[in-house]
Amino acid sequence: MDWWQKLKKNPLARFGALVLIIFYLAVLAADFVAPYDPYASQPDGGLLPPTQIYWRNQAGQFIGPHVYPTVQGPVDINTGDRKLIIDRSQPSPLRLFVAGHSYKILGLEFKRHLFGAAGPARFNLLGTDEQARDQFSRLLYGGRISLSIGLVGVAISFPLGMLVGGISGFFGGFTDSFLMRLVEVLMTIPSIYLLVALAAVLPPGLTSAQRFLLIVLITSFISWAGLARVIRGQVLSIKQREFVQAATAMGGQPFYIIVRHILPQTATYVIISATLSIPSFIVAESVLSLIGLGIQQPDPSWGNMLSLATNASILVLQPWLVWPPALLIILTVLSFNVLGDGLRDALDPRSLQR
Repeated sequence: MDWWQKLKKNPLARFGALVLIIFYLAVLAADFVAPYDPYASQPDGGLLPPTQIYWRNQAGQFIGPHVYPTVQGPVDINTGDRKLIIDRSQPSPLRLFVAGHSYKILGLEFKRHLFGAAGPARFNLLGTDEQARDQFSRLLYGGRISLSIGLVGVAISFPLGMLVGGISGFFGGFTDSFLMRLVEVLMTIPSIYLLVALAAVLPPGLTSAQRFLLIVLITSFISWAGLARVIRGQVLSIKQREFVQAATAMGGQPFYIIVRHILPQTATYVIISATLSIPSFIVAESVLSLIGLGIQQPDPSWGNMLSLATNASILVLQPWLVWPPALLIILTVLSFNVLGDGLRDALDPRSLQR
C-alpha cells in the first residue's frame, strides 16, 4: 500500500478528500442537517440577509447565542428601500438537535435537526431567497443533485468508454477503424452546444428527476469518447503481453479476456481519469441550470441557485444568494482536481517502482 502512504502525505490531496467527505455527508444527511424545509416559505421573510447572532439581551445580560424574529418592513416611498423589523422582545436561543419539520429515513419519521432556533425566530444561516425560503437548506438539498450527477455520469460513461476502447484495441482491423471513426465524430461535437441544443428540446412537462436523468445521459453520451481512445491505446500494448497470449492460447473467449485480463490493467488510469472527470459533469449541470435548461424551480440545485447571478442588482444588494452556491461549486471542482492530482502522483508506476 505504498500508494496509500504517498497519498496521505500529500496535503492538497488530503484537503480535497476531506472537503468532499464533508460535502457528501452533509447532502446525504440533508434532512437532518438542514434546519428548515427547502420548499417552505416564511411569512414576510423574502430576501432576508443572514440572521445576526446575538449574545446579550436588551438589558445587556449575557444569555448565550440567540436570534430574534425578523421580517421585511414596508417599502419606503421616498427611497424604495425596505428595512428589517426585528422583534427584540422574543429572544430565541440557538440549540443543537432542535425539533422542526418532520422527515423520513428508511420509513421512520424524525423531527430533530442538527441545529436551529428554539423559539418563534428563524435562524437563516445564509439568509432567504425571493420566495422566503431558507438558503442554507436549499443549498444542502441542491447539493444532492449537483454532487450526484458527477458520480452517476462517470458510472454510465466510463464502463462504455472502457468497453468500446477494449474491443477496438483487442480486435483491431475493421472493428478498430469503425469504432475509432465513431469516437472521432463524437469528439468533434462541441459539448456545451450539444448540451444546450438537446436540453432546449426537452418536453416542458418533465419533472426534475426526469430532467436530471436526461441531463446525465446527455453528458455521459459525449464524455466516453476520449476515454475510449486512451483505453484503446493501452489495450494495444497490453494484448501483446504473455498472460494475454496465454489466455488466448488456452481458448479464452475474446470478451472474457478483455473484461477479465486486459481492462483491469488499466484501472490506475481509469481511477485517476474518473476523479478528474467528475467536475466536468458538475459544471455541465451548473451551466445548464444557470441558463434555465437544467433543474427547474422550485427544486433546488447549485446551478439554478446560481442563475440569480445574471441579475446585477442581486450581486450588489443580495450577495448571499449568489456567492454560497458559487463557492461550493468552486470548492467541489477544486477538491476533485487536487484529489485526482494526488492519486496520479501516488499511483504513478515509476514512483511505485522507486
